[in-house]
Amino acid sequence: MTLILGLESSCDETAAALVTGDRHILAHQLAGQEAAHAPFGGVVPEIAARAHVEILAPLVEAALDEAGVTLSDVDAIAATAGPGLIGGVMVGLVTGKALALAGGKPLVAVNHLEGHALSPRLADPDLEFPYLLLLVSGGHCQLLLVEGVGRYRRLATTIDDAAGEAFDKTAKLLGLGYPGGPRVEAEAAKGDSRAVKLPRPLLGSSEPHFSFAGLKSAVLRARDAGIHRPEDIAASFQQAVVDCLQDRTRRAIGQASGAKALVVAGGVAANGAVRAMLESLADEAGM
Repeated sequence: MTLILGLESSCDETAAALVTGDRHILAHQLAGQEAAHAPFGGVVPEIAARAHVEILAPLVEAALDEAGVTLSDVDAIAATAGPGLIGGVMVGLVTGKALALAGGKPLVAVNHLEGHALSPRLADPDLEFPYLLLLVSGGHCQLLLVEGVGRYRRLATTIDDAAGEAFDKTAKLLGLGYPGGPRVEAEAAKGDSRAVKLPRPLLGSSEPHFSFAGLKSAVLRARDAGIHRPEDIAASFQQAVVDCLQDRTRRAIGQASGAKALVVAGGVAANGAVRAMLESLADEAGM
């Protein structure tokens, strides 16, 4: 049985896991940094990197203990090698290199976006290639046809900002605190999604690309107008993002020949309104 120790430190969460070659997760340890970044309303790269330094070694030990193995039992070390916050990426990758060198193990440098593309196959053993992936996170917004390991066809990307970044900036504009995504979703649940007229950038365009910079600017103008309740702005913003993701993903489904499943990955996948829309869209497409 092949056994891999995986390390992740590309943003503000530190993780260590033991995964077998046949995609079974034997152990998974995760540490967040919400309290450290909350006073600043967003992730501070230097603080994130220092936190990774402090917690990664104990997390590795905890993962090994959870799986009931030692480092000598591990066949290879895998670590996120980018893209991401460079300080955090360096902590995880250098740690992986040190463990690999000390144990005489191979080092596997993992592309952050490829990790997003393939990790759903850890959660769902029945997920088969090819599938259409909506990768929607704080730093990335893409639609990919995942044809196999190392085989990806990018159908769309954001031409400016990511959806998750737009959620975080909206939370900051409305004074909702950090982390932004969950705070906006909670505020939106109290508001009217039709109360504020906000744009749907690129809606209906022939290529399924994304754009969220103009939407953020519209949220700022709505806030400064002083006539809208924060919960109504949050609800209207969230609905605008949902509408854009729906329109762009529906367009990509028409280009993803052979894909039998629609998969979503990234932090924004936790948003209930986004998930409900994608489930409906998948049903509509027979996926």
